[in-house]
Amino acid sequence: MNVPEDETTRQWWDETRARRLTVQRCGSCGHLQHYPRPVCLSCGGQALSLVPVAGTGVVETFTVVRRTAYEDLPAPYVVAVVALTEGPRLLTNVTPLDAVAIGRAVRVDWRPLDDGRNLPVFVIVAMEE
Repeated sequence: MNVPEDETTRQWWDETRARRLTVQRCGSCGHLQHYPRPVCLSCGGQALSLVPVAGTGVVETFTVVRRTAYEDLPAPYVVAVVALTEGPRLLTNVTPLDAVAIGRAVRVDWRPLDDGRNLPVFVIVAMEE
């Protein structure tokens, strides 16, 4: 899977090599955001740094993709918005497909990429976890 990186996202991708999930925090107002951007969405500040997050959250909304555009991502699969415990939201994949529901608890998992980076994906947390 070819996932591009640029100057703004390079450090975030480097963290994924160690399977560390991070979000940006604004040094001016404290706002947390994901995906990495050059400015804070809350105040427009540019003093942004990466901070680790727990990698837990809930499914906020989702859809099941039944026709894929990517050979290495066979259908069906779930594309979901996961609200992290810390607040930011991520657009991601969630598994297993038959357990996904709005409000279900999830935890981060990792899909290895060919270049050593890892793509954060989420799995449903079993009721007893």
